[in-house]
Amino acid sequence: MRRQVSAILALVLAFIASTLFTSSSQQSVFSESYPVVVCPPTSKGITSQISVSSSKTQFQRLENRSTKTIPFNSLRYAVPKESVVISANGVTPVVWQSRSNSWAGGALCTGPITSQWFVGGSSDVTTRGRLIVINSGLSEATVDLQTYSENGIKPVKSLNLKSKSYTAVPLDSLATGDKELTVHVLVRAGRVNAFMIDELGAGLRALGGDFVNPISSPATTLVIPAIPNQLPKQGQKVAGSHTLRILAPADSDAIFTLELLSADGKFVPVGFDSRKISAGSVTAFTIKPNLSASAFAVRIKSDEPVVAAISSSVTINGRKDFLWSTPTPILSPMILAVTGLSPLIAFGGDSIDIKAEVTLINGKKILTTIKGTDIATWRVPNAARSISIITTSPNTYAGALVASSNGYGYLPIAPGSVLTRVEVPHSNIKVLNP
Repeated sequence: MRRQVSAILALVLAFIASTLFTSSSQQSVFSESYPVVVCPPTSKGITSQISVSSSKTQFQRLENRSTKTIPFNSLRYAVPKESVVISANGVTPVVWQSRSNSWAGGALCTGPITSQWFVGGSSDVTTRGRLIVINSGLSEATVDLQTYSENGIKPVKSLNLKSKSYTAVPLDSLATGDKELTVHVLVRAGRVNAFMIDELGAGLRALGGDFVNPISSPATTLVIPAIPNQLPKQGQKVAGSHTLRILAPADSDAIFTLELLSADGKFVPVGFDSRKISAGSVTAFTIKPNLSASAFAVRIKSDEPVVAAISSSVTINGRKDFLWSTPTPILSPMILAVTGLSPLIAFGGDSIDIKAEVTLINGKKILTTIKGTDIATWRVPNAARSISIITTSPNTYAGALVASSNGYGYLPIAPGSVLTRVEVPHSNIKVLNP
């Protein structure tokens, strides 16, 4: 009997020891880092600056074959021509581009993205727009461009980009003659980013322009949190107009409802309750809200996944311009570089409660709280170099409106890159001693 008990005890101890050994041997080690972010190049006749949060932030020019990086040595860097790759380490840089006395607009510098939807631009005779596709990787990239318009879906256009290079695709080559564009950039291989600039002109007369910021994927709920509402000046009967552009890219028609959120209340404009759109065709609707606030938001709910954006006509320094306000992801803790911009940030949500910290150029930090229902706005101080979203209420969205001497622009409040985890390979003695 004693021998049997001893044998059972030995088996139990052996099982426990083997389990502990297996558990410890299978522990994984992860390396965490933020992917580098990419900013667009500067086209001819354009002025471009990148806002960063520290002059020690490292970067390299896209076509530099070396892995060596150098510091910006400035909080706002003027980009002479080529695209730049930035080691931002969790802080999202912002690029601001403008054409003198014509237009201005901004975009986030972002990490590689496999799918981007651009709701904006046109292919008619007024367009001077372009889609800039960048391959920041060390191998060749393959990209498919799927274009939709008011006349339906167009044939796919494929691009091959050599390593560390970019190309600018004219928008009038994607759906020649069509007015309402949506472009899906689908990456088949490579580290790719894309940026769209919608610029219009008639002969020698400039008609404005803006970046069209991308959407990652279609969804049944979209929130566009920051749309400018310029009130009519004395002697004017109407203010600026707004156009909703929406697409259901799947095979089924969609029925959507648009809800407007503003300081004047929350309501569904006439004609936007259970509105039907045809699958595969871009549809445009005019929105004419009668509001007293300088900014508003919209929430779109659909029975099928859709993508959408709103174009707004504005006047700046007596000149006409326009901008594209796009949906944003749910707001999360993040840091955004804003040196030289002083944006007006609009938050959209049922119950808004945000804690944010502003870091000024002199290093001083200011903690602020933003609260509201449906929509709340916050003007970032002129001397700010970065803003940190510390805590956020559930299902809250944010976007920024920026005015400059050359034009008006929009920025989504979203991280340019997120922390990634990569398993670090570990050695196993069994490989050497099977």
